[in-house]
Amino acid sequence: MKDLVSIVTPMYNSENYISETIKSVLNQTYKNWELLLIDDKSQDNTLSIIKPFLETNTNIKLFKNNVNSGAAISRNKGITEAIGDYIAFLDADDLWKPNKLETQLNFMSLNNCDVCFSSYDQIDENGGLIHRRVKALKTLSYRKLLKSNYIGNLTGVYSVKHLGKITTVNLRKRQDWLLWLSAIKKSGKPAKGVQESLAYYRVRNNSISANKFNLLKHNYWVYKKGLGYSVIKSLYYMLVFLLEHFLIKPKYLIPTNET
Repeated sequence: MKDLVSIVTPMYNSENYISETIKSVLNQTYKNWELLLIDDKSQDNTLSIIKPFLETNTNIKLFKNNVNSGAAISRNKGITEAIGDYIAFLDADDLWKPNKLETQLNFMSLNNCDVCFSSYDQIDENGGLIHRRVKALKTLSYRKLLKSNYIGNLTGVYSVKHLGKITTVNLRKRQDWLLWLSAIKKSGKPAKGVQESLAYYRVRNNSISANKFNLLKHNYWVYKKGLGYSVIKSLYYMLVFLLEHFLIKPKYLIPTNET
């Protein structure tokens, strides 16, 4: 029997995008998956929109937070409930290409890796192509990931069979970065990147990356609260991050002609 993949999708006021996101999972060529939807006390029509999917697909499951708790708590709840051999993540406004899971699971088997990610394309809030691709590094060490987050969370997969379940520190933002740091550290081997683009990341006008001050603030807390570094060590790594983020990382953002 093929390995089961548990897909964790936190939702909060996701009525504009969640239907399309779920359909991108249903369209996967790899069919042995479960989709865990964790609603973070949405105030819009998210729950009514997903209801038909729940009624017609037994492998789509809904869990609800009693209070709005943030993405870290929601992801951790999904991870706790997951029963898969692999865990993957897909936010409620992002999309997967149909061959995403099949390509990555084959890649992980052939390359004996515990943590895998891929290149992905960017789309705007309306789903239109921006014609920019974030190119995955072929190999990603803990040391490199510590400098800046090179794993698009919508592309990340880790092996529960080899690593067990890995949850993340409860930070309101950038908690996915901490999760992948933990996964690579526990693996003891670098993560490996599929060069093919396997997903679409929706660039939102209110995203962290669009606000440079918030970007710096949330990254500082990754080092200080998430990793428990001292103030001096956190500030040192912030300098390292700034150099990596603005001088090195842009090299992996490339134009595309995909239609």
